[in-house]
Amino acid sequence: MDHSHMDHSKMDHAAMGHGDMGHGDMPMPMCSMNMLFTWNTNNLCIIFRQWHVRGTASLVFSLLAIIAICAGYEALREGIRRYESSVAAKQESVPNGEPNTESTTLLGVGRSSQADAIGQKAHIIRAVLYGVQNFYAFMIMLLFMTYNGFVMISVAVGAGLGFYFFGSQTKALKETACH
Repeated sequence: MDHSHMDHSKMDHAAMGHGDMGHGDMPMPMCSMNMLFTWNTNNLCIIFRQWHVRGTASLVFSLLAIIAICAGYEALREGIRRYESSVAAKQESVPNGEPNTESTTLLGVGRSSQADAIGQKAHIIRAVLYGVQNFYAFMIMLLFMTYNGFVMISVAVGAGLGFYFFGSQTKALKETACH
C-alpha cells in the first residue's frame, strides 16, 4: 500500500515504538544529562551517545580512557612547545637573518628569505596545532561537564599524570581555565 500521499508530520512515532530506535530496530540507550554534581553512573554517556557506561567494567575502562586522553593533551602541549623551540633555533641559525621577534614586521623587512620561509611555514603549522589544541581542550571541558565526580576526578588525574610525564620543562601555573 502506498503511503506517500499521507501527512506523517502529525504522527507520534514515539507512541508507535519508533522513537528511540537505532539501526536494525535496536533500542538506543537513554543518556542522562546532569547539570548538577553527581556520583551516579546509571545511564551515563560520555560526550557521545555511543560512549555509554553500562556497568562497572565499562566505567573503569572509560575512566582509564579519560585519564589517557587528558595525559595526551599534556603530551600535545609539550610537543607544541618543543616544535616552537626548534623553529626558533632554526630561525636563529640562519646566516644574515635575525631571530623572529614581536617587532618584526609582517613582511619580514631585514630578514633573509630563508628565515622568512621558515617563519611562514612554521606559522601555518603553529596555527593548525593551535586549532587542534583548542579542539582537544574543549573536548576535555565537555568531559568535565558531565558533572560526574568519577569523570571529573579522572580528568584531573590525567592532567596531573600528563604534566608529570610531559611537563618537566613547564611551569605548573596555567594561563587560562580550559586550554
